[in-house]
Amino acid sequence: MKNHNLFAALRAAFPASLDSIAVEADNGLNYSWRDLDRATAMMANLLESLKLPAGARVAVQVEKSVEAMMLYLATLRAGYVFLPLNTAYQSAEIEYFIGNAEPAVVVCSSKNFGWISKIAFKAGTQNVFTLDEDRTGSLLERAAHCSDRHEMAVVANGDALAAILYTSGTTGRSKGAMLSHANLLSNALVLKDYWGWKPGDVLIHALPIFHVHGLFVALHGALINGSKMIWLSKFDPRRVVQKLPEATVFMGVPTLYVRLLAEPGLDKHACRNMRLFIAGSAPLLIETFTEWQQRTGHTILERYGMSETAMLTSNPYAGAERRGGTVGFALPGVSLRVQGDDGQTLPVGEIGGIQVKGPNVFKGYWRMPEKTKEEFTADGYFKTGDVGKIDERGYITIVGRSKDLIISGGYNVYPAEIEGYINDMPGVAESALVGVPHPDFGEVGVAIVIAKPGITLDAGSIVTTLKSKLANFKIPKQCFVAAELPRNAMGKVQKNALREQYKNLFT
Repeated sequence: MKNHNLFAALRAAFPASLDSIAVEADNGLNYSWRDLDRATAMMANLLESLKLPAGARVAVQVEKSVEAMMLYLATLRAGYVFLPLNTAYQSAEIEYFIGNAEPAVVVCSSKNFGWISKIAFKAGTQNVFTLDEDRTGSLLERAAHCSDRHEMAVVANGDALAAILYTSGTTGRSKGAMLSHANLLSNALVLKDYWGWKPGDVLIHALPIFHVHGLFVALHGALINGSKMIWLSKFDPRRVVQKLPEATVFMGVPTLYVRLLAEPGLDKHACRNMRLFIAGSAPLLIETFTEWQQRTGHTILERYGMSETAMLTSNPYAGAERRGGTVGFALPGVSLRVQGDDGQTLPVGEIGGIQVKGPNVFKGYWRMPEKTKEEFTADGYFKTGDVGKIDERGYITIVGRSKDLIISGGYNVYPAEIEGYINDMPGVAESALVGVPHPDFGEVGVAIVIAKPGITLDAGSIVTTLKSKLANFKIPKQCFVAAELPRNAMGKVQKNALREQYKNLFT
């Protein structure tokens, strides 16, 4: 029987020389491919020794380390379901995730063992281990007694669950997106081809590993290509610039690119061996895109994906232009359309809801059959909740989230459009537009604007400038200049926090 386990495919891609370096860590240690094979075997054997039920969940909230990455691979290898949790989550959130997912195993940092183990045991979890970034903890102590050989669990078909990723929960409770072995493998193989991965590629891995970008896109990309990783437990712009001459691929969120541009050592010489810079997880400002081109001679490749689907679209690696402000074309095998509220597919250039279908699209939300049904169309397309348009050349532009849409006096206002105009104004670093309740219009826009360092902005002048460019119903009713915007771990602006902050402005 063919083994559809994702780990089997990743393991098959390991280079012939298992003693070559797979991971160069920032703690001075080098891990060979043989180390990855043996350590994941030992951890997989530990998990199997616990006699867990089929499909058991392994919930993990630990700091980034090579051992944490090995635990993910071991969970796949043993045929269980990996549940990564953001290290920023606090007790109420952890209580919800553990209560909802009912993991058989919880792995946490030693410093959090006291309170996390209480929550876990109360919820019925039998096994709680610790794992720390300095290679200590009860998980490694126990695994050290297990065999370093493991015959991989056969996953009878690719539909078996590999991971559950909880979405950020900007509208109500977080939902657990169920991703199968086949979902993740299909995406890894498509991206290997689409992004031109080749022998000798080296990836700088500077992203967290509790999220699609770092855990799936970056990690699977390197592993399915048998590529060495330069592993940074935390993003350090100076360290990245130092390491660029030894690497060929870098993946980051827009905030990381902004911080790299602040490093004086970033120039064309530092990037002389680089092949590809990829950005995603949040919109990249056109200014960052252009400045990166000028400083490094490289054009950032923007792509688009989500927890429920892994990657959906990408700007081209070769053969066509990488266009700033767009997320490129639908990936091979992905069908993407833009629909209006009436369920009709919209013509070129018109803004509507983005819907997708493909082998990478998740199986549904964990224990939410009604919600799952709601999010899929009758003909099997997933409603992403993103709003966008496709131009005459087929490039896709994301205009915002449908929940961010502001309906003011019966008119649709798309925040990304107004933010684009504000961001183009002199002295503006960034902006966010959110809708808040209004007694006359139902909802109106409020703009929060961040100034560039050393610049003083006048909120009134920003509104006046907008009035000369846009229809009146699009003009924010209030504008505030702030020091920063609230963000999640991946650098996305948390508009729900801004809506909450300003919700009583007009009521």
